[in-house]
Amino acid sequence: MLTPKQHELLMFIHERLRESGVPPSFDEMKDALDLKSKSGIHRLITALEERGFIRRLPNRARAMEVVRLPDSHNPRLGGREGGFVPSVIEGSGGKHKKPDDNAPDLAAMGDVVSIPVMGRIAAGTPISAIQSESHSVSVPAELIAGGEHFALEVRGDSMIEAGIFDGDTVLIKRSDSADNGEIVVALVDEEEATLKRLRKRGGSVALEAANPTYETRIFGPDRVKIQGKLVALFRRY
Repeated sequence: MLTPKQHELLMFIHERLRESGVPPSFDEMKDALDLKSKSGIHRLITALEERGFIRRLPNRARAMEVVRLPDSHNPRLGGREGGFVPSVIEGSGGKHKKPDDNAPDLAAMGDVVSIPVMGRIAAGTPISAIQSESHSVSVPAELIAGGEHFALEVRGDSMIEAGIFDGDTVLIKRSDSADNGEIVVALVDEEEATLKRLRKRGGSVALEAANPTYETRIFGPDRVKIQGKLVALFRRY
């Protein structure tokens, strides 16, 4: 699910648009969520946009629209929380599901290794907090060069210019460090994980999207933890 603040902001924007047709200002959002600065609101909006919940409209000040709501607010699902909601990685909560059509099935390709799919990545809960996989995929053994690996399903379009699309499955090698320019799973502020290109800028860490629609986010080094590095991706056509 979304983090509490992300969910609160999304619903606040949704209600304001429904009532007046005009999105709230940053000051109104800051006051509604009882935050001390606008930077916190900016980070929440970026996370919601990156995960496909809202869309900022170009060339119009303050203009944004709600694209979708969490599944818990979708009457077709009977109020059940389902699918991907957080700005992070969604675990399975101990339940297993069948692989969807985007999950690679490589069992006929010779030597393969079964890799757990730990959820979906866009940016939710830390990987370390996920205790069971949702399902597993088979990958060529030659891609596993030592170390612990896991897979994640991609949601969103923030890395499309790096060839990573919504619905792809990425193979990640668990690691707490990465070289400049590598694509990593990064955990921000212990609550939001995202798949981005790592850029080290002096004493700061930049998480760079591969889509000009999204801005590069810059953090202090104590706010970002590397969870793993991209090894490969799979796509079903």
